Amino acid sequence: MTYLQKIATLSAAASIALGGAAFAGNLEVPAAEAPITLPAPVISADWTGFYTGLQLGYGDVNSDSGLLNGSSGLYGFHAGYDFDFGTFVLGAELDYDNGDIGLGGVAGNIDSIARLKVRGGYDFGDTLLYATAGAARADTSFGDETGPFLGVGATYRVSDGYTIGAEVLQHRFGDVGGVAGNDLDATTITLRGGIRF
Repeated sequence: MTYLQKIATLSAAASIALGGAAFAGNLEVPAAEAPITLPAPVISADWTGFYTGLQLGYGDVNSDSGLLNGSSGLYGFHAGYDFDFGTFVLGAELDYDNGDIGLGGVAGNIDSIARLKVRGGYDFGDTLLYATAGAARADTSFGDETGPFLGVGATYRVSDGYTIGAEVLQHRFGDVGGVAGNDLDATTITLRGGIRF
């Protein structure tokens, strides 16, 4: 066999082998690929509407003079209305805490605190984080005292109608009992449970 015949024979054998391999995969039906599944979009819960509920917490009072200090447990209720603007929620609320915070060093106490609030926050779906501010009125043994407050809170939607949350508020009452410079700082921490309508 001549050199050219050997090359031709090897070329023909290689062509047959490669051709057979190329056609081997084409006789089978290709397997269907699994469809691509995208995660469901996160839809924000709608916070618009009335709500009401109860709270349980703790109040701590300190005065600039150091004479009017005390702390006690608190319990109360709240009611309000929220407007949901997509990712931002704006609302107003009334709430009331009852307690008997004895003011050490003097014969006095704070019996209750009522508040008118404005609150605004971010809608994370089932969670609402917010800041709040407004006016508070404390019923004390020295008379009624009015002052500003501000704070932060969080509410979690357990179901369509029920929520749980927590709130921390810082109050400032000036010239308590009509005494200039007799100022009180009151901090309240509450756990809240609510019903939404």
